[in-house]
Amino acid sequence: MRSIGLKKTIASIDVDTQNGFTPLCPTELPVPDGEQVVAELNQQATFAQYRVGTKDAHPANADWVSTQDAPVLSPIVGRNMDLRWPVHCVPGTKGFELVKGLPHVSQYDFFVYKGVEPDMHPYGGCYHDFAEKVSTGLIEFLRCKEVKTVLVGGLATDYCVKYTVLQLLAAGFETIVNLGACRGISPQTTQDAIKEMKAQGAIIIESSRELRQFDQLSEVIHG
Repeated sequence: MRSIGLKKTIASIDVDTQNGFTPLCPTELPVPDGEQVVAELNQQATFAQYRVGTKDAHPANADWVSTQDAPVLSPIVGRNMDLRWPVHCVPGTKGFELVKGLPHVSQYDFFVYKGVEPDMHPYGGCYHDFAEKVSTGLIEFLRCKEVKTVLVGGLATDYCVKYTVLQLLAAGFETIVNLGACRGISPQTTQDAIKEMKAQGAIIIESSRELRQFDQLSEVIHG
C-alpha cells in the first residue's frame, strides 16, 4: 500500500458531471447511470484540500452538431473538433446544469468552462484546443496550490475523463482515477480508455474506499 501524501497536496476533480451526460436529458448525450456518480464524487472530495470542476458550455449552433446526413460519431474536419455530437450542455438549459447533489459552482475552488467556441470541441479539462497550447488555467491553478495528486471522476470515462487524465499525467501530476465516480458511453470504449490511462501511469481504483486505505497510511507516515 502506498500513501497519496498530505491532504493539502491533493485535489479532486469533477469532470463534466452535467445533466446533459445523464438519462435525465435523453436527447443529449445520456451516459448510462451517469447520474449515479454523485455520492462517489462527494466522498472522494473529502480526501482533498481542493475541489475543482469542469463543464461543457456549448453553443446550440456549434459546427460539430450532428444532422440526419452527418450522424453522431461521424468524423468532421477541423483543427479543434473531430466528431459529430448531438446538441448538449447548452448554457441556460437543464443539460448544462450540474447533477443534483453536487456543490454549486461557486463552492468549487476552481472551475473550467470548455467548448464555448462553435468550432472547438475539446474533451480534456486542461486545454481549450487539440494542440494543447491554450490553457484553461487548471494546470496552473494546481501548480500554484502545490498540488501533487489529483483524484478524478466524472463523465464520460471514455472521452472527457480520459483526456483530462492524460493531460494531468503529461503535466506531471500523480493521477488517480476513481471508477466508482465515473461512467462510460460504451463498455468497449470504456475498457480501452482505462487501459490507455493505466498505460500512461494513472492509478486506477474501484471506489473511494481504497482512498481511505491510502489516507490511513498517510496519517501514520506524516503523523
